[in-house]
Amino acid sequence: MSDVRHSLLRRDALSAAKEALYHLDIYFSSQLQNVPLPIVDKGPVELVEEFIFQVPKERSSQTKRLNSLQELQLLEIMCSYFQEQSKDSVRQIIFSSLFSPQGNKADDSRMALLGKLVSMAVAVCRVPVLECTASWLQRTPAIYCMRLGQALVDDYCGLVPGSIQTLKQIFSASPRFCCQFIAAVTMRYDMSSDDLIPPLDLLEMVVSWIFEDPRLILITFLNTPIAASLPIGFLELTPLSGLIRWCVKAPLAYKRKKPPLSGTKDPAVSSPDQDCHPLYSKLHLSVLQVLMMLQGHLTEKKLYGRLGLVPFEHVVSLVEDLSRLADELNPLNASQETELALDRLAQALQVAMASGALLCTREDLRTVCSRLPHNNLLQLVISGPVQQPTHAALPPGFYPPIHTPPLGYAPHAAMPAHPALPAHPVQTFIPGMAFPYRPIR
Repeated sequence: MSDVRHSLLRRDALSAAKEALYHLDIYFSSQLQNVPLPIVDKGPVELVEEFIFQVPKERSSQTKRLNSLQELQLLEIMCSYFQEQSKDSVRQIIFSSLFSPQGNKADDSRMALLGKLVSMAVAVCRVPVLECTASWLQRTPAIYCMRLGQALVDDYCGLVPGSIQTLKQIFSASPRFCCQFIAAVTMRYDMSSDDLIPPLDLLEMVVSWIFEDPRLILITFLNTPIAASLPIGFLELTPLSGLIRWCVKAPLAYKRKKPPLSGTKDPAVSSPDQDCHPLYSKLHLSVLQVLMMLQGHLTEKKLYGRLGLVPFEHVVSLVEDLSRLADELNPLNASQETELALDRLAQALQVAMASGALLCTREDLRTVCSRLPHNNLLQLVISGPVQQPTHAALPPGFYPPIHTPPLGYAPHAAMPAHPALPAHPVQTFIPGMAFPYRPIR
């Protein structure tokens, strides 16, 4: 690589960056023919950092910068390269060598250029770049994934009004990218403050994607070889936890939200916050539907009772957030919002446990939820059904899930129906799909 470096030093910045990308392609293409899993050597990484991200090798050297036109040309070169490279394995290893964080001073330049590259790929619909980005999001620490998600939100939800439609259309081009993008933005916008409530455009887009095809949020889980233990600090296999957090916290988070500092407003005109509430109801219904699908998928992958796609620690964190929000708000002024949030929490917990997506005991739930305000539906969920029979000897590592029928309209076996109340029929919300839940509005 030293000979290559000396030849690149004689070129202008843009030509050197293009040539460096060309040499990387040759290097990794030859490596992939010799070994199945090539190791990214230090030489290629240094070449990338010096001639593509403009970080000088010598500390005494002055940092070079591409001007705006040169940077745009570099992005076009990179988009074209990934589009024209026919071998996915080469594309993936090149993308990884370019944008995998190294924990050094080049990472800021690396992340800035990645955000612009993915934004351009969305604008011109470069599917190979989006597919490489989906894989990058899956194997990169979540802190970097959230930075990329924020960059795209800034570009398509804030920079140009109406540009969200361009990002929305990517749904049909690269569902894998959309699934990972949802995981990143739901982790980023955790509703812990007013600034971290998802923008209306982003919320509308995510809801439209999931409502059109709820299986979208299972794509990574269904197409990835999975071990029972997942690495810590990375995005989850599904964005289910983040979406549940959005639905459950929304009523109280928006109630806490401070009104904008503006003049008087016509009360007849609906505010953006009011427009959000039907979207969260729609999203909540879709999330429950996805949870109901999971039992079959977990069983098929032989992960039923072994892998919790809704981690219990996320439930603990969500309950703590709800408790804090309920304490912050005046209970008399937020009673309806509190009731709605707890109803949604109860429904999500019940369906997640019944499908095997949440692995915990009723005793665990009772302990965690003890500080929450009283809610009838939540009380039913944490009280549980009649005592389950003791399990026989289970294989090592197998967690016996709570496999009980969801709380629907039909009375529970342990709770006989009131004689004066007729049994409710099962409602159908989507043609051909029986869904025994009353949606929270």
